[in-house]
This record gives sequence, structure tokens and C-alpha cells, in this order.
Amino acid sequence: MPHQFHPTSLREYDIRGIVGKTLGPDDAHALGRSFGTLARRAGGTRIAVGRDGRESSPLMEAALVRGLTESGVDVVKVGLGPTPMLYFAAAELDVAGGVMITGSHNPADYNGFKMTLGGNAFFGADIQKVGAMAAAGDWEEGEGTVSEESILDRYVDRLLKGFDGAAYRIGWDAGNGAAGPATERLTALLPGEHHLLYTQVDGRFPNHHPDPTDEANLADLKALVRDKGLDFGIAFDGDGDRIGAVDGEGRVVWGDQLLAILAEPVLSAVPGATVIADVKASQALFDRVAALGGKPCMWKTGHSLIKSKMKETNAPLAGEMSGHIFFAHDYYGYDDALYAAVRLIRAVTALGGSLTALKDAMPAVVNTPELRFQVDESRKFAVVEEVLGRLAADGAEVDRTDGARVNTGDGWWLLRASNTQDVLVARAEAKDQAGLDRLVAQIDEQLALSGVQRGPQAGH
Repeated sequence: MPHQFHPTSLREYDIRGIVGKTLGPDDAHALGRSFGTLARRAGGTRIAVGRDGRESSPLMEAALVRGLTESGVDVVKVGLGPTPMLYFAAAELDVAGGVMITGSHNPADYNGFKMTLGGNAFFGADIQKVGAMAAAGDWEEGEGTVSEESILDRYVDRLLKGFDGAAYRIGWDAGNGAAGPATERLTALLPGEHHLLYTQVDGRFPNHHPDPTDEANLADLKALVRDKGLDFGIAFDGDGDRIGAVDGEGRVVWGDQLLAILAEPVLSAVPGATVIADVKASQALFDRVAALGGKPCMWKTGHSLIKSKMKETNAPLAGEMSGHIFFAHDYYGYDDALYAAVRLIRAVTALGGSLTALKDAMPAVVNTPELRFQVDESRKFAVVEEVLGRLAADGAEVDRTDGARVNTGDGWWLLRASNTQDVLVARAEAKDQAGLDRLVAQIDEQLALSGVQRGPQAGH
């Protein structure tokens, strides 16, 4: 029976929607049929399947597994855990690829699927192909088997391979997400003193939303670090592929700042290597990579796009403002927040022992949070093109890697279309508040010229 996915669920990097409205078990089943068919036609016979802690995930898993096996693919269920544990399974087990059932950092009523096939990110045209195959009922037939394999201990042991960090007093906030049990196991094996928050998996997320890029969600971690006088704190998103951090004074160490810290030991080990960051990252990061002798590369936002660029440039390290950190140096090249946490401990040790001191030493800049402007889906890319056209006519200095990143004497501002929502995303960074105000005024002016209303909502 052919199947039509809801058009909003087939995203750039994954399949995601609101359970019962734009996503359901029928979609999971159809995905299994299409993905299993693609795996078979590429010569694959086994697929790993993992799931996060959302209340809808077991139901989605059952339907997905049924679809995969009906396409003649054998399934290895690795159970509940973070997305990077599924990526680890796909890399280490004898499988052709993997599917992770997760709503990532979205609210509790969302769910979705992240995929990898043949060692490559599965995104963009691949996801559209899944939809087209389902609509046509273009599926292989067969009777696959189902087995289970517990890999949590193997995964955590791999995180600690080569560990050479000092013993710190650290707070950890898993946000009731899927990384909770792995965090418990990891901290039991790390040296030092560890204080854990919300490691019990609960898909309702009763304590706070599991998105560490929104500073409001770090309030409990900041309080823990302050009250117990800890060295620093680490937070994970709902599926453990994005990291957040606060220093010993409770200040947020943002994604690009973490990358600047993590880059130093990597560039010491791999001199002259490329380090990739997305277009939302601070100029201070790109300058720091260059100062360390590395090749800074600004690239498009999106974890799948970054992974592909890493392979193309042979980059050992990459990251995004959103807290996705990718290590190909001594690791597999995918975004793993738990591994990033371990490497952060190692990097802080190598760089003098204090995350607070490293934060203090960073260049003073002022920047906006991510600004979001609601815009009709059919207009979002057109608006960016209109802005680019006007900027070209004005002779502005523009980087077009992903939307418009404009350099001025004050600093820079960015406007790009989100690949996952009907919004335009803006950001600006300057040396002082007056400069930042001028940059934001330029964003407002360009949006007004394209008929987009003011009043952006800050947030991630």
C-alpha cells in the first residue's frame, strides 16, 4: 500500500513531526519499507534501530521495525539511548546503517527519525527519495529477522578511550532526555566528583525543556554549580547530540566558544588542519583557529551538511552554535555531546585546568541571541535572495555560504532561511553595544524592505 507523508515532516536533516497530527506509526512503517528497500538495493542486509525516551517512541519503533523486516532487512535493536549511541552502533556493528527514533530537542509531543546509511549522513535528497518511494509503493519484499544487542557499556567505554583529563568537580544536566543512563555510567567511570541532574528518562520533560542552547534551560545547572562551588557544568539536549556548558561562575560557554577551546589540542595534534563552524559562529572563533595555525572554514548550518563538509575537507573537528560538536580526530566524525564533554574535560586539563579562566581570556564581543522572524514558508528563501540582491547593489561585503553574512566596520550580521521551520534566522556580533544596535537596525531595514514584520523572538 503506497503511503503519503505529511509534507511538513520530510525535513532537510531528518523526518520529524507532531505525533497524532503530522506523524504517526503509519509513517514509521512506510519509512521502514523505503529505508529497508534502499539498504537492500545498496547491498545491505542489516539495520540498527535505537530510540529516545519519548512516550511515543516504543510505538514508533514497533512500526518501523515491522516496515524494515517486511522489506527483507534484518533489524538489530539497540534500545533506549542517545542518538550518538545509535551512530556508534552503525559504525561498530555489522550493519549497513541505522535509524534513530527521536524528537531531538523538540517538545514532548514531537517525534521523528534520524538516519545514516553506508557510513554517510542521510539527508536532503535522500529524505525526499524516501517520500517518493513511499508514495509509489516502490518497496522490496522479504522477511527480515529481529535481534537485540545492548551496546550502552561498549559505547561509554569508547567515550573514555585515551582519557587523560584531570579530576574535576562537575555538574551534569541530562534534562530527562535519552542521554541520562549513559551520563550515569560515564560519570561513574570518570575521575573527580560528579553531581547529576535529571538523568531519569522521562519523555514529558517535567523539569525543563531539553535544549541547552536556550539559556533559560540552564538555570538549574547554574544553580547547582553555584551552590556546590563546582568547577563547571555540562548539559545535554533530548537526544544527546548537542552540548551546553557553564563555567564555574555560571556563565554560558557557547557552542563557538567550546569549539575554540576544543580546537587547540586538536590543532596541536594535527597542525594546519581545517576546523569547520557554521555561519552563526563568532568571528572570534575563526580568528582563533587561524591564530592556532589551523584553516578556519565557515559552512552551512545543519548537522548533515557539516558532516559531509568534514569528509570533503578531511577536517578533524567541526561544530555549530547549536552545540553539535563533531570529532573525526580519534573518533567517528559524528556529533556526540557525551564525547564532546569528555574531550572538553581533556582540553581544559591540557590548557591550564580552568574553564572559567579560558572563558575570561576570550575576546570581549557583544552579540544577539538567535533572532527568529516568522515568515511564510513560500517566502523565506525569496526574502534572502531579495536581501542579497540589494546588498550586491550597495557594494556590501557579503559571504553567501548560507544566506547573507555581512561584514561591516562594526562587526557582522547574518540572515538565513531555516531549513526546518517557517522562519528567517538572524544574528549579529559587534565590539560594543552601539555597534550591535547599528547592525540590528540594518537587519530590520532589510526585512522591512521585503515586507517582513519587526518584532523578532529571541531564542533557539
